[in-house]
Amino acid sequence: MYELFKFSHLAAGIIWMGGMALMIWALRPVAIAQLEPPLRLPLLGAVLTRFFKMVAACVVVLLVSGGIMLMGVDMALAPKGWHVMIGVGSLMCLIFGHLYFGPFRKMKAALSAGDLGLAAKQLATIHPLVLINFSLGWVAIGAVVIWR
Repeated sequence: MYELFKFSHLAAGIIWMGGMALMIWALRPVAIAQLEPPLRLPLLGAVLTRFFKMVAACVVVLLVSGGIMLMGVDMALAPKGWHVMIGVGSLMCLIFGHLYFGPFRKMKAALSAGDLGLAAKQLATIHPLVLINFSLGWVAIGAVVIWR
């Protein structure tokens, strides 16, 4: 059973990290280069809507599977990397929550109201938060793999 939770945990992390990589290095730069704001902003808003639903599901899977796997562990004996992963992963979840319930909701409302200026401003707030979470994701992965 432990292996099933571990697989679920890894799959959720891979989906979240892979989605951020796609957004940062592929979709966003191409959308900026090829589309004017009236086309780009609704596209990115729609993509983020779908992606953030996936991330929300991944966050639930990560928290539940991680919690279940840790239930039988004496944390005083756990590798230091696990402690780092728990702290960094929790921070990532908090950043995602802020991003989702703050700038992302404001961006969606601005797009619905046709206010492209406000939507662009909120999207500009989202981007650095995604970069931070992407970097933190690598810190968590590195900690758990390297710091045993």
